[in-house]
Amino acid sequence: MESVKGIYISEKEDEEKGRLISKKLCVPVLSEAPGEELYLCFEAGRLFLKKGSLAMCGDFTAEKGRLKLQRLNSELLVKAAAIKNADHPLNIIDATAGMGEDSLLLAAAGHNVYMFERNPVIAALLSDALQRAALDPDLSAAAGRMKLTAGDFISSPKPCIPDIVFLDPMFPAREKSGLIKKKFQLLKLLESPCSDEKELLDAALSCAPKKVIIKRPLKAPYLAGVKPMYDIKGSTIRYDCFYFEKTIDSAR
Repeated sequence: MESVKGIYISEKEDEEKGRLISKKLCVPVLSEAPGEELYLCFEAGRLFLKKGSLAMCGDFTAEKGRLKLQRLNSELLVKAAAIKNADHPLNIIDATAGMGEDSLLLAAAGHNVYMFERNPVIAALLSDALQRAALDPDLSAAAGRMKLTAGDFISSPKPCIPDIVFLDPMFPAREKSGLIKKKFQLLKLLESPCSDEKELLDAALSCAPKKVIIKRPLKAPYLAGVKPMYDIKGSTIRYDCFYFEKTIDSAR
């Protein structure tokens, strides 16, 4: 894992935001871009993570096409998150939020999504994306249902008894898209693949949800070696599902 060297603020209008992030992350404000080292940078009102020629920022605008109703309802994650006879928006914890794209789908489907991201730099990038999404008419409704906690899901207090806990632990990337590959290269510098699989799954189950959903590459082993009750498969990924509705409802 690699630490960011600091934050470079390229424009005066971003100085206040940049200094707040500098203080929050305990990193210095840089007088110039450091080139081949990993660093944060504010440009045109957006927070970027950069290293050499690689750059990425949190940005939900590319996901707008997926939020149109017909396509949204065909998303495997939205299907996996369905609970029979639910007559209200579900409370979903995304325990490993990353850059929040999956949470956005769930929130666009009408659910309340509580996100946890343990890496503070990734959490800062996600927070910046959420702030801009809140100002976009096409994204504001979904963004308003997304709440971020910058902390470790396993040890942090939980905001509710969730209907669903969603897990997407980092896994070695096999995507072929150049854009996704560059993004993953930078994120991988900050956060290594999941090494606490059992603790993560145990923490999800201890929340007493009606369902736990685990996102995995199609041919990846089960998380912590635990076989799910069923799965929903796509061409490159699958969603492993544990369903406990009857047991939990009777316990309550």
